[in-house]
Amino acid sequence: MTNYQMNLSMDELKQRTHKDYLTTKKFLKKDAPEYLELAQGDKEALKHLVKAAYILEKINMQIDCKHNLPFKKYLEEEIKKGNEQAKLTKILFDAQKGINAIDSMSNPIRLAKDIDQKPGKGVYPEDLSKEEFHSVLTRMINEGKIEEVRKILTARSMVVRYRDELQGIDYIDFFKEDFAKMADELDKASEVSTNADFNEFLKLQAKALRTADPMLDAYADKKWATLQDTPLEFTITRENYEDEMTGTIIENEELSKLLEQHNISPIPKDFLGGRVGIVNKKGTETLLAIKKYLPTLADNMPYKDEYEQTISADEDAQQTMVDVDMVYASGDVGEYRGGITLAENLPNSDKLSLTIGGGRRNVYHRQIRFISDMSKLQKRLNETLDKDQHKYYLDEADHWFTIGHENAHSLGPKESSEKLGKYRNIIEENKADMGALAFVDLLTELGMYTQEQRLQIIVTFVADNFLKSKPTMSQAHRVRTVMQNKYMHDKGAYEITKDGKIHVNIDKVVPIAKEMLAEIVRIQIDGDFNKAEKYVNDNFVWTPEMELISEKLQKVNKTLNGTLETELADYLLTE
Repeated sequence: MTNYQMNLSMDELKQRTHKDYLTTKKFLKKDAPEYLELAQGDKEALKHLVKAAYILEKINMQIDCKHNLPFKKYLEEEIKKGNEQAKLTKILFDAQKGINAIDSMSNPIRLAKDIDQKPGKGVYPEDLSKEEFHSVLTRMINEGKIEEVRKILTARSMVVRYRDELQGIDYIDFFKEDFAKMADELDKASEVSTNADFNEFLKLQAKALRTADPMLDAYADKKWATLQDTPLEFTITRENYEDEMTGTIIENEELSKLLEQHNISPIPKDFLGGRVGIVNKKGTETLLAIKKYLPTLADNMPYKDEYEQTISADEDAQQTMVDVDMVYASGDVGEYRGGITLAENLPNSDKLSLTIGGGRRNVYHRQIRFISDMSKLQKRLNETLDKDQHKYYLDEADHWFTIGHENAHSLGPKESSEKLGKYRNIIEENKADMGALAFVDLLTELGMYTQEQRLQIIVTFVADNFLKSKPTMSQAHRVRTVMQNKYMHDKGAYEITKDGKIHVNIDKVVPIAKEMLAEIVRIQIDGDFNKAEKYVNDNFVWTPEMELISEKLQKVNKTLNGTLETELADYLLTE
């Protein structure tokens, strides 16, 4: 076993694990009505799905960092010896699901000494520099090793050293034994679950876990995206926000041209998450209200004649949506790193299923969006929002906005934006936010929202769009928040009152969002890395207004880290 050393002092660990600093999101309990009301077959299936997601967590920890599993074992051994420092460190390790993370103040959390986060995480060799990476790929292409390079640059390969070169191994082959165990659990679930469509998906997904063939994942994704009326939810998420190595290729002009000549797209690596839940029918009905408007929204996107988008203005939207009571979130979905995922729109645009006629599916996480302490929320509003506009703030409006955000991912250019390199995810998240905001007035005219809801969405968005601290460039979701905040302030969407509160100029917000949306979509269409870089740098500016509000937010919200409480899942794992 590697000789690890814990990095955080007892004082810091005690602070970070104290309830005032460690927020807890509570998933379903073992006596939850949602669980007790399930058919017996679905209860049985749920056990197998939780076990599958648990195995996936082990796999993603290795994708995240090669030291995660050995360090976890080290902590467990130290805890057996009565080591209190290890016990507290393990609380944070389990919460952020790994050694390295960022807290809500955008500070790096390193639980082990001398183990920093690498740009290529655990996907690339730990000692591989950007310069060597580019050099090796260039040499391999010039030596005619095209297919070998193609395997290195797929979203689904683990990259290892091989002699003086690199080699890409499909993650299904790399983690063959664990994926096979996952497949067994999915097959068992498919034998007892009560829904035929869901069972068909599980069998397709199990097959994809046994054989390294992207098309098998595409078939599973295509079926998953059609699921609407199922009692249970199970997802293997594959998103590439964490890989900061592959995106550097676009910065190397010589290598980029070589790849283009051989029709190789350097797609960032997928990190894997598992979601297990019970579909909430009432919440799902609310979500589906927007579906009939999606073709109209597609028809109102900027520059709509210059690209193909997932949702056609001429057809019913290929988009299913479910609201889910959460049982378990593993790997990339469940990592509490500065924040945690509220909802997801999948598959992403780089996935094969979208090329074979598949659609997308939105899944919303009920327990994650619930506000546990309304008094803290009121303190925040008292500190930061003009008192005259408190009447327009509604926490549920944030959920309505999230619905717009997730659906906006399906609007705009369908092709993936690899040419934007490390800025592609920032630009895409920015597009989704501005898409949600830009269509608020149109959806109000169409009858989706009332006039009161329109006011609530606009004011709540602006009030919530302030952060406790300036994020790092690696935090795509937070970088786009700063960009929007600066853009909105410069254009007059809000101002700071004499007593230091946010006042929203309500009627200016949507037109300004339309302007920003058009600029973002233009960048995506052009696929120009330099334009994307300039746009991000011009707008990613921490202003005095943001600093003022951040200081107020820090006063009323001490949270540094977060964790999940999964009583039902823990119970099912022991069954």
